[in-house]
Amino acid sequence: MSTEPKLFPEFNFAEGEVLLINKPYRWTSFDVVGKIRNSLKPLKLKVGHAGTLDPLATGLLIVCTGKMTKQIDSFQAQEKEYTGTFTLGATTPSFDLETAVENQSGTDHLSEETIKEACQKFMGDIEQFPPAHSAVKVGGERLYLKARRGEEVELKSRKVHITEFEITRITLPEVDFRVVCSKGTYIRSLANDFGKALGCGAYLSKLCRTRSGDLLLDHAFDVMELVNHIRSLKEQGENS
Repeated sequence: MSTEPKLFPEFNFAEGEVLLINKPYRWTSFDVVGKIRNSLKPLKLKVGHAGTLDPLATGLLIVCTGKMTKQIDSFQAQEKEYTGTFTLGATTPSFDLETAVENQSGTDHLSEETIKEACQKFMGDIEQFPPAHSAVKVGGERLYLKARRGEEVELKSRKVHITEFEITRITLPEVDFRVVCSKGTYIRSLANDFGKALGCGAYLSKLCRTRSGDLLLDHAFDVMELVNHIRSLKEQGENS
């Protein structure tokens, strides 16, 4: 598959397309799929995404149509790259800004060297617990639903792999990062664990997926730009 950017080619959605979308902030991954599916009506096509992004995250979302939905699992298995921001000196129950900030503490004891050295503790294969506010199912129900009811659930760890983890900016209490990781890695959990390693707490305050396998965010469509293009193609077909 070519990784060159698509400049609105002649799509064949029924045969199957792989669409690279820059997911907007506060949209769910399902919102993106629904918007594209609705733009394709009256065609009744399978449309699905490969690798969920949380509502507060932005960046590369792979959307497949038609026969290409059979390839979703292979896209999900690919290595991912993310950039974003951790806020140090506090935590949240969801490990991001979806819930209120708590347990505030100081960051005066931290140095650039200490912060960058902490990254080394998370390189390679690591055990990671999913956030309580996540879409993981326990007993047939999403964890975030149990968390919203105040139910405590015994979480099971999973092994993930961190290939690269670097701090790219330090302006306390914020630090910017870049992570290359395996499928199933929770960057929110990495933020929480990173804060524990530094002894001050941390939460994820910004996240963007920049790559999945060889597919790049730089080649992604703005979702509404793509939807409007699809609609214009339909109108041209109706008027021809």
